[in-house]
Amino acid sequence: MKRFEQTWRWYGPNDPVSLQDIRQAGATGVVTALHQIPHGEVWPVSAILERKEIIEAAGLTWSVVESVPVHEAIKTRRSDATNYVDNYKKTLENLASCGVYVITYNFMPVLDWTRTELGLELPNGAKALYFNWTDLAVFDIYILNRKGAVDDYSQEVVTEAKIRFEKYSEAELEDLTRVILMGIPSEKDISIADLKDSLKVYQEIGLEGLLSNLLWFLGEIKDVCESNGIQMALHPDDPPYPILGLPRIAGNKEDYLKIINGVDRPFNGICFCSGSLGAGVDNDVVEIAAAVKHRVHFAHFRNVKKDRMGNFFEADHLDGDVNMPAVLRIFIEENQKRIKPIPFRPDHGHQMLDDLNKVTNPGYSAIGRLRGLAELRGLELGLITLM
Repeated sequence: MKRFEQTWRWYGPNDPVSLQDIRQAGATGVVTALHQIPHGEVWPVSAILERKEIIEAAGLTWSVVESVPVHEAIKTRRSDATNYVDNYKKTLENLASCGVYVITYNFMPVLDWTRTELGLELPNGAKALYFNWTDLAVFDIYILNRKGAVDDYSQEVVTEAKIRFEKYSEAELEDLTRVILMGIPSEKDISIADLKDSLKVYQEIGLEGLLSNLLWFLGEIKDVCESNGIQMALHPDDPPYPILGLPRIAGNKEDYLKIINGVDRPFNGICFCSGSLGAGVDNDVVEIAAAVKHRVHFAHFRNVKKDRMGNFFEADHLDGDVNMPAVLRIFIEENQKRIKPIPFRPDHGHQMLDDLNKVTNPGYSAIGRLRGLAELRGLELGLITLM
């Protein structure tokens, strides 16, 4: 039976995890992006080829772009949005001309991801990324001072947030702010005032407006994608529910079906992230996989553990609330229908062993992902043996 393509995210030449490390881990494909190019600018062919040559010289393949950022002007459909769409289309053409066809992106307003702690210590001493509603409420109500924020949380969370805010030191509050603001993709430092301005814009756009803007964007790039063989893979919202009053449009099965059917063409697909979707208290990740499998162009496999309030940490890949064997079985069956195998990567990983003493990108240390890739590879092979 056909196996998945095993890939690994790499942040480029400055990533502390090297291409040699990736090859030793057993991955054959690299997932990367030209992070040095400001959002909204065209990726030149020369820069794409330079990155591709570095990857291929290491004996690997550039399999997926993650990500070509969608400029805020497009998400908000600002008056100058068409200029940024034209740049996006040119970037897609340039990538295709260099033989790179799978493009991951997201349409999350302002924040690409949100956590409240980057190093939750687990019982075995490893560290994981963590999201806690009470800490988010501390930031939202007392640091951001967002109008009406208190109404977006349960009374239990509001009460605990007040206690926690009064207990936290200035340094702890500053660290919480730093961690949350890390989720804003920007070439410059973002202030609380900047965040407040962005929130106001999206309050006016709302949920339906943001969905409409996404479908407009997909309609604008459709011809370029189809004529160049580009597959667009939309990453789910992370976490998959509204935060800080921001609308979220890609957090569950119904959301994804609206998007798929809204521009019902094969190029319009999904980056299936089992961890992001698994953080949703009401999400059945196996059910979502079965419903959208035909449009999955790329997959992130990771796991989470949630408590009764919806707080979650990123668990071992095979030891969380997501039924990973059932998810993989669905995609193994789907993979047999594909001309090219579905690429996946172990998403995030615990900071553990020697990596505890290293500075790495949050969630992207080497050893935790190495363990995740090994576990997923073994699970896939075991399931195939039984099928």
